[in-house]
Amino acid sequence: MKRLTTFVAAMTLTLATGTAGAQQSWNMATPYPDATFHTQNIMEFVNDIEAATDGEIQVQVHSAGSLISHPEIKRGVRTRQVEMGEIFISLLGNEDRVFAVDSVPFLATSYEEAEALWEASRPKIESLLAEDRIKLLYAVAWPAQGLYTNREIESIADLEGLSFRAYNATTSRLAELLDMEGTQVEVPEIPQAFSTGIINAMVTSPTTGVNSQAWDFVDYFYDIQAWIPKNMVVINQQVWDQLDEDTQEAILAAAREAEERGWAMSRDEAEAQKAELEANGMQVLEPSETLTRELNEIGERMTREWLEETGDDGQAIIDAYRD
Repeated sequence: MKRLTTFVAAMTLTLATGTAGAQQSWNMATPYPDATFHTQNIMEFVNDIEAATDGEIQVQVHSAGSLISHPEIKRGVRTRQVEMGEIFISLLGNEDRVFAVDSVPFLATSYEEAEALWEASRPKIESLLAEDRIKLLYAVAWPAQGLYTNREIESIADLEGLSFRAYNATTSRLAELLDMEGTQVEVPEIPQAFSTGIINAMVTSPTTGVNSQAWDFVDYFYDIQAWIPKNMVVINQQVWDQLDEDTQEAILAAAREAEERGWAMSRDEAEAQKAELEANGMQVLEPSETLTRELNEIGERMTREWLEETGDDGQAIIDAYRD
């Protein structure tokens, strides 16, 4: 009985002081491998946290979906299975279409526009996460999505009849509006899908193009910058609330640096990977004026459709973005 009483007393003291000076070990889940610039940025972010807290917070990064699969990361953070996680924002579009704003085609087609759209949409995204007791720390863009084809494209008429890689509702709708046949193909299946003729066109980032060695099956990359999607890094709200103000501010400062650093890394990644496509024999081209105009018209239509789905919340974001 005496030992049990001593143990209970010790546990009570530990729980009472666990967030005030005692070392904490956190887990963070990301679906991307170590070589991805997003993961490299996260590694620097957690190092900054550990340095700023004098090692009182230690963060173990579990990359490449090794701990939790991508679709389960948000729930894992909400239920405190992990303290932090990284999520492709538009993956949550089936929960609320506001999350899909950065994947509306041709709404934001430059890094400057993507940053403005992020500032306009961030408050609503933060509030949606807060409903699930999740706090947003920062977000970083991927390189813009480009068009890969096995033929020259001067207008959308040249796309008619092509088999197009679709991987979500947005890309399926885009294929429909471009008179292409959308076919569900995941990233690891891209080379085989092209080699067997299942698809002969896709819209994806220069990074995915290089990783899948697109030059083996297509000759043209058009830098249409269809959209610039983002990943976000989040933390469980209860974990956050247990931190003292100085620790919270230290983490927020590290998050601001990670966001700024990550966007710069994305810009560098975009140029480096486009150069890699060209070095391997692909023609890296700017879209014609006709193609640009026609794609923008489709973008306006898809923006209207997104607004119909999101109502006042979506309209407020677009108004703030275009103000």
